[in-house]
Amino acid sequence: MEAPLFEPLPVPPSQLGESPFWHPDEAALYWCDIPGCKLNRWHPGRAEHRQWAFDVEPACAAPLPGGAVLLGMRDGLFRFDPLSGERKRLASPPYDPAEERFNDGKADPQGRFWAGTIYEPRTAPNAALYRWSGGKLDHIAGDITTSNGLAWSPDGRTQYWSDTKDHVVRAFDVDLHDGSLSRGREFARFAPRADGQPLDAYGGRPDGAAVDVEGGYWVAMYEGQRLLRLGVDGAVTRELRLPVRCPTMPCFGGADGRTLFVTTARHGRPADELAAQPWAGGVLTLRVDVPGLPVNFARP
Repeated sequence: MEAPLFEPLPVPPSQLGESPFWHPDEAALYWCDIPGCKLNRWHPGRAEHRQWAFDVEPACAAPLPGGAVLLGMRDGLFRFDPLSGERKRLASPPYDPAEERFNDGKADPQGRFWAGTIYEPRTAPNAALYRWSGGKLDHIAGDITTSNGLAWSPDGRTQYWSDTKDHVVRAFDVDLHDGSLSRGREFARFAPRADGQPLDAYGGRPDGAAVDVEGGYWVAMYEGQRLLRLGVDGAVTRELRLPVRCPTMPCFGGADGRTLFVTTARHGRPADELAAQPWAGGVLTLRVDVPGLPVNFARP
């Protein structure tokens, strides 16, 4: 396992950093802090960090044309204007917000916004995957507990989606015209943590993901303290050791797409772990050889 030299961004830690994306027009990184109820932006050119606070949790985000951001929040989907601070509802939550919320979400290459949910009791596979397009929010798939890992192949014809609790990443064929999914299959599966197994011996479970220009699927292994790159056949082609236990999602950015950003978590972690890993909750960065795919803009 490689142990490259990651560096943290000089910003306060998030409780649970998620959904990072590099905004090419602003040359800035956005990410959510879910339990912290904040949207963050880091502008490296100006060394400027900005936060927007909300009354409910923002879980996922995607850029919209014109500078706004689409936010998946506990109380629905919203168009958020960072300049005015105005939040406009696009869709009501298709679930009971008392026990479920949006989790991982991204736009596909055609601008359709996909968002999965998390069933917070985690006692049953009651979460689902939704697609927002043309002003309509449709239920696409279900029978999972924690939706994560959304990403698309470079040609847009393969969509990835994971159930973190089940330790599995699935792949689907995508109809580029209407966004329908078919031929669902298992892409990668990881061993669950055994009873009494120490965390140091546990490989983690698949959380958020990103894809590079060669089709490599980079997945954050929550509690596994590692980032994996999977080839198009699902086999591990690279394994990076991280300085924190709980990575949540990678993304690619910078002017050349070769800066890897990784959000991480500290929420609910043991005190001794946090003392040993002071970068927990930070955003880690690393330069890589193969650039990643640029972020997809959501289309209204």
